[in-house]
Amino acid sequence: MSVTETLISKIVDANDIPALDRFGIQREHLLTETERKSYDFLRKYSAENQGNAPSYAVLIQNVPDFVYIPNVTDSYEYLSRQIKESYGKRSIGEFLNDGSGEIARKYAEIGKTATLDEFISLLTGKFSEITIGTNVPVSPGKSLLEISQEFRAEYEKRKAGKSFKLWRTPFASLNESIGGLYSGDIYGIMAESGRGKTYLSEVITDELLRQGARVLVKSYEVKSYPWVSRLISIITAREGAVSHADIAQKVGLPNKAILSGNLEGDIETYFFDVLAALNEYYPGTLYLQAKSDAGLTRTLADLDRELHMTELDAVIIDAFYNLDDCYGRNANKTAGGAAEQAARKLERIIGEHDVVGIYTVQAHTERQETEEGEHRTLKLPQRDQMKTTKALLEITTNLFTFDAVNGNGRLGVDKGRNGGEGFTVELVALMDYGVLRELPTGTEAAAQFVGNF
Repeated sequence: MSVTETLISKIVDANDIPALDRFGIQREHLLTETERKSYDFLRKYSAENQGNAPSYAVLIQNVPDFVYIPNVTDSYEYLSRQIKESYGKRSIGEFLNDGSGEIARKYAEIGKTATLDEFISLLTGKFSEITIGTNVPVSPGKSLLEISQEFRAEYEKRKAGKSFKLWRTPFASLNESIGGLYSGDIYGIMAESGRGKTYLSEVITDELLRQGARVLVKSYEVKSYPWVSRLISIITAREGAVSHADIAQKVGLPNKAILSGNLEGDIETYFFDVLAALNEYYPGTLYLQAKSDAGLTRTLADLDRELHMTELDAVIIDAFYNLDDCYGRNANKTAGGAAEQAARKLERIIGEHDVVGIYTVQAHTERQETEEGEHRTLKLPQRDQMKTTKALLEITTNLFTFDAVNGNGRLGVDKGRNGGEGFTVELVALMDYGVLRELPTGTEAAAQFVGNF
């Protein structure tokens, strides 16, 4: 007597052939030839008899070695899980003791014609395949009773601040409009080339770190030194380190002077003090992978692995189209198909790990928007200018559009899944001095600003 014979006996007594499909029992899950023959006969008999199961007598007549067990009380779920666990153990054993020697060959090729990642992918891919094959589906969906109970429990968690996390952006009016940045959601930053999308992502990173977040930044277009140089300008602007000739407020250390190694006197001394204290400055933790760094990874599989390895709260990808996934093979064989699949995979990874996902993306440039210098006016890009794939827009909770020129900046919300669409905020954008903040209005503006940016 086997578990499979027990399950089939229950199906025969209940005249419930659909149970095989409800619980995902396939021929490959069965161990013995008798089990497979009885499975085949059930399928054949059902197809020829309006979906009915045979009687136990007819089954034994056609499969003489089958052992019938009457009045089975064990549940379908339990029996199906036993069958699939046995199948999973056999599958793992067969894979690890592969007679073809595929594992040994791949292992021997590491460092020659194959990488360690490729070997690990072989193992994880097979184990994922086995895991999927051993899952036991229980229900096609949740009942209203289950929904009611789970919804109440989730509400209580959110009320107590124990479920999702909500992080502030650096802009108070934007927080009022969209609520903030929710874990499990994806946010986009879009600007034309050279208009500050990376800078905006750094200002958001600074704000997240101040709130105690653990942030992973993948900076594909900016090397470590200039990225950190900007961050120091942003930090020191919040600290009010330097007086600026055209603004009554204090600003940060000049980024260009840091880049050129041209700070002088007390300013340079202060810079070294900030640098020495950088590791203790934030309540949060920064993990930076920058352009040309040996540790910079470029695939979503790498990101998934990193999220499994390290507890994180937010991931910033600058820019999305630098992921290798965007230009790889694609299943649907359509133009841009790989990028579309990459966007869907990013959505799954961010959701499963319940972190804030932020990406930057470049906007297609229109001819009239290419003017440079003091005559160019602020103009936010529109969602239809998004490069790479429209799937990226579809997975995005809020798309932030951005532009800056001559000390002025503007931030807009072009897509607002939870509200905020059409919102704009005017900004002071002295980005060389670490300043990107909301523009004061009325008497506050008159008191703080002198001159025109």
